[in-house]
Amino acid sequence: MTTVSTHERERWRVTDEIQRVADLADWSGWVPFTQAVIQAPQTPGVYLARRGYGGTLVYVGKSGERRGMGIRGRLIIYSQGQAAVSGLGEAALDRALADRAWLLTRLAEVDSCRPRRTTSWAREAIRWTDLHLCWHSTESEAAATRLEREVLSRLGNYPLWNRRRGVRDGQLRATAD
Repeated sequence: MTTVSTHERERWRVTDEIQRVADLADWSGWVPFTQAVIQAPQTPGVYLARRGYGGTLVYVGKSGERRGMGIRGRLIIYSQGQAAVSGLGEAALDRALADRAWLLTRLAEVDSCRPRRTTSWAREAIRWTDLHLCWHSTESEAAATRLEREVLSRLGNYPLWNRRRGVRDGQLRATAD
């Protein structure tokens, strides 16, 4: 496995789990989720998400063609709250719903006769998670699938938000106030 240079380590804020996958592809730099929605390519590929700048890796995802929008299209769907029951959108909403302070804020909205739609809560959950992303564009969805599998394989048992890997028996660990 190739090691990451000091310059790359600083640029990427490389943590142990990211070091394991850094040499698999020519990854973009890390950007906040709102920037990623604008900058991500309109091609198939794999994206990595971490919480906060320099935070730990929390999610590995992939996107196919998505009607010519690729990775950007998938991120747009998350940003619009239209993926509350799949992928990163579901994972973010699950964590937000397990956070007492976040949930109390949503309940206060309901108590003050300002209930919001699920898509609004899903958008708010994505904002609340403070995600930063990087990505690698691939020539096809099949290539993206292969890269995603290799990334997940390299990460081994590293705890991720990905549905098949992080949640056991539908249980999430609740967070404190």
